[in-house]
Amino acid sequence: MTDILNALVLLSNFVLVPGLAYGSQLALGALGVTLVYAVLRFSNFAHGDLMAFGAMCTILVTWGLQSLGVSFGPLPTALLALPLGIIGAVLLSLVFDRFVYRFYRQQKAAPVVFVIASVGVMFMINGLVRLIIGPDDQRFTDGERFIIRAREFREWTGLSEGLAIRTTQGITVLVAIVVVIALFWFLNRSRMGKAMRAYSDNEDLALLSGINPDRVVLYAWIIAAALATIAGTLYGLDKSFKPFTYFQLLLPIFASAIVGGIGNPVGAIAGGFVIAFSEVTVTYAYKKFLTYLVPESWAPEGLVQLLSTDYKFAVSFVILVLVLLIRPTGIFRGRVI
Repeated sequence: MTDILNALVLLSNFVLVPGLAYGSQLALGALGVTLVYAVLRFSNFAHGDLMAFGAMCTILVTWGLQSLGVSFGPLPTALLALPLGIIGAVLLSLVFDRFVYRFYRQQKAAPVVFVIASVGVMFMINGLVRLIIGPDDQRFTDGERFIIRAREFREWTGLSEGLAIRTTQGITVLVAIVVVIALFWFLNRSRMGKAMRAYSDNEDLALLSGINPDRVVLYAWIIAAALATIAGTLYGLDKSFKPFTYFQLLLPIFASAIVGGIGNPVGAIAGGFVIAFSEVTVTYAYKKFLTYLVPESWAPEGLVQLLSTDYKFAVSFVILVLVLLIRPTGIFRGRVI
């Protein structure tokens, strides 16, 4: 029985807890992508770099607060700086909407034109972030590092394996829950949320009902930028901030949105956890885990790892291709790409 408990603790340390935190980050990122797709009807390839820009603004404000001796006690100071980071990302989104996307909306351009434009915006934001903060890793986490420490857990339980849960992982899951509840309340209860849903379902009928399309677009960008900043900041707190990493995150985020059902918020959340746990479980080395569960003579000699962590983004790509081939509408029957 002790060996089974040790195996479960080991799996929690390296699969369950990291997968839950990573899935929360992907879910928030995918919510921003699916919101833009549902309301503005194009795939925003600049979303990953918008996450980087929002996180960068948060980091700069965090450093400023830290230099003034301001902290948030046991919690990361970045949580205090997050509202200003959101404002920075919102302003950038509105600038690009005003000078790039609005022109194509007025011209009734095809969705592929918006996609190409978003690729150009992506490179512009990427260059801007690298110019301001540089291309290297930036760590900005402070406060209490762990909620549960491995050594203390071993002392409490008497097990050989210790469970360690970082503060950033707990904050990620908690913030994601709060944000998702707030977003669904807004979309289902507020007047503007209902207007956005109506505009997404049938643009012409929504316009005939007196809905202001400019206000719908404004709120869509504000919410998408806020989600991007929160997801980017949580990812940076949990891992580290590096601009190119957010460019790479674009693949699992889009895979999350499409697997769940593009344009469906519930699908974006489900897809985020599907992709996250798929990446974590496929790239985890199960040697020690299996050693606890099988007789000593059967203990594996190799790592028992299906894929190296270098190929974790390939998992997202394979799942994405399979879903597009087998069920293009995703798990929750979103729109067809």
